[in-house]
Amino acid sequence: MRDDREAMRDGERRSEAVRALRGGGVKVCLLSEEIGDEPLRENLGDDTEEELIKDLCSNYDNSTRGKRFRTNLNLIFPSLISNGSRDYGFFNASSGINVPDAAYGLVQCRGDLSKEVCEGCLKFAAKNISSRCPEGRRAFIRYENCILRYSDEPFFSRVDTNQTRLLPSPNFASDGYLLRRQVESLMSRLTSEAASNASKFAIGSISYTDPKPIYGMVQCTRDLSEKDCLSCIQEMIKGVYYACRGKEGCRVTCPSCVVRYEVDAFSDRFILTPIPPPASWSSSNVNATSGKDDKSWMKAALIAVPLVEGVLLLFAFSVAYSMLRRKINKGHNISGIIGDDIERAAEFLHFDFGLIKSATGNFSTSNKLGQGGFGSVYKGQLSNGQEIAVKRLSTNSRQGSEEFKNEVMLLHKLQHRNLVKLLGFCLKGKEELLIYEYVTNGSLDKYLFDPTKKSDSDWETRYKIIRGIARGILYLHEDSRLRIIHRDLKASNILLDDEMNPRISDFGMARLFGVDQTHDETKRVAGTLGYMAPEYVVRGIFSAKSDVYSFGVLLLEIISGEKNINVNQSGYTEDLLSKVWQHWREGTALEFLDQSLSSDASIEVIKCIHIGLLCIQKNIEDRPTMASVVLMLDSNSGTLPNPSPPPFVLGSESAMSELEFGRSTINEAQTHISLS
Repeated sequence: MRDDREAMRDGERRSEAVRALRGGGVKVCLLSEEIGDEPLRENLGDDTEEELIKDLCSNYDNSTRGKRFRTNLNLIFPSLISNGSRDYGFFNASSGINVPDAAYGLVQCRGDLSKEVCEGCLKFAAKNISSRCPEGRRAFIRYENCILRYSDEPFFSRVDTNQTRLLPSPNFASDGYLLRRQVESLMSRLTSEAASNASKFAIGSISYTDPKPIYGMVQCTRDLSEKDCLSCIQEMIKGVYYACRGKEGCRVTCPSCVVRYEVDAFSDRFILTPIPPPASWSSSNVNATSGKDDKSWMKAALIAVPLVEGVLLLFAFSVAYSMLRRKINKGHNISGIIGDDIERAAEFLHFDFGLIKSATGNFSTSNKLGQGGFGSVYKGQLSNGQEIAVKRLSTNSRQGSEEFKNEVMLLHKLQHRNLVKLLGFCLKGKEELLIYEYVTNGSLDKYLFDPTKKSDSDWETRYKIIRGIARGILYLHEDSRLRIIHRDLKASNILLDDEMNPRISDFGMARLFGVDQTHDETKRVAGTLGYMAPEYVVRGIFSAKSDVYSFGVLLLEIISGEKNINVNQSGYTEDLLSKVWQHWREGTALEFLDQSLSSDASIEVIKCIHIGLLCIQKNIEDRPTMASVVLMLDSNSGTLPNPSPPPFVLGSESAMSELEFGRSTINEAQTHISLS
């Protein structure tokens, strides 16, 4: 046992850390387990264990109201566990949100876990939180691998840094200064990465002392915005610096986020970042060469490191600039493509034209995947075996050059599992190439409208696609570092990977919006008839709600398996929006579902049809935001507003008479158009 003096010193250390946290702005609840040396280990019953990091139960209530709350909670509990492990390790749900005693629940797993490990942890958490908090209206439990939280008050998308738990390592580092500097560098990188991506998770490592690196992880709950996630992580990092100074490891957690670093690997997914500490950082080396004090070598390091980084950045920019300047000298007006953004283009990987030509078999017809509005797309394979998709933009096309600029300058800044990944570009003479990751299952239109492929589908897969597209658009509108309006959302611009996860592609028409900008106008309306919002087609006005409209049309296509405008064998134009509205008005909405699908999820299907109709409302104000759409898709409760007739329903007051398009245009409604 520890003697009294050791126990007193331990208590003083805890008090000092708590005082420091208070001064640093971190909200803590003064419980006995705020700062601890070791988390409690609990056995799952199958020879595996979970580390209990934190649990909380409050607001006990065994009254009638408490029973109503438990009823609502029991309605969402099963879906939390089943969907939490299935849906990328995160799920939230609510029940009874329009009545008293509503229940709100959220689960999330660590971002590097398998589905099986995630599911095991969530089941264990559900079992234990029920036994630990049988009558509590608010509960939170965090294990090493997952969290589970519920409350009688809404907490989704809100930062909660209360109930902070600090777990410093008992061991001190041999070089405390070097450790702190490397931890700061690692945490800065991981914080930015986690806050800006949809998973709200980042993991990585950095050099420390041979052979030991430092491993780090940060994670927020996925309902937080980029700004809120960043704020939460920064609060927890304060705890790292105050309570874990000089320690070889530390974990700081709260309900909304967690920060961790260790000198021992705690994940299989670490990739060592090549940022080795300079040799001059070693105090023995410094003293041997200079004989100066610590301040001298610290000053030298602070000068040397930025200098080296600056030289490397200058070199990279010079190479890219020279390459682009040679293109200008060959008579190609690059200013129309890159303009003032030339420096930012240097951040991207430039591919050699000969390499891409070889990878695509000299742009062989057999490798052609499709034809877009501004060029052709080819499949290719690099010498290392990596498969790529290459968009070869049309030569001498002003619109193609604008698309090139848009794709390079926008897409390379975006990272989301539901966006296609741009690998790089190529400029040579009049050739403009965009190189993407190859997405194995092709575009959504082939999956939806091909009789053979659609017969192999099921409702669960289509619902997964719907939700993925919605989250991708939400990322563009609200959760990325930029605010982007896509303007060309349609089935052929949605790609499907090997697990049928959707990837939004083709950002050639995308527009960047300012923080407070609500809409913009254009004299050149470009897009695909049937997907374009009425205010965009008629007046050239576009906004985030234009994308919402396009998503609504796309959602209805996914449900029905039909194109939004069809011309049958007799030449009669069939309008999907008229069809869905007729079913909705007559109470036969389930008949709108693709007949090739067999599904027992009738409530889910009707909910999706309802959401689709809300998205295609004529009045911009009546359409939901993408944040609301994602919330409606993820929630199994709540009352949705009643929709009004879609704007382009044939025969309605706001029908196609608003637009003076001839039959030939309607017959080609699925083609890319430009109306000047």
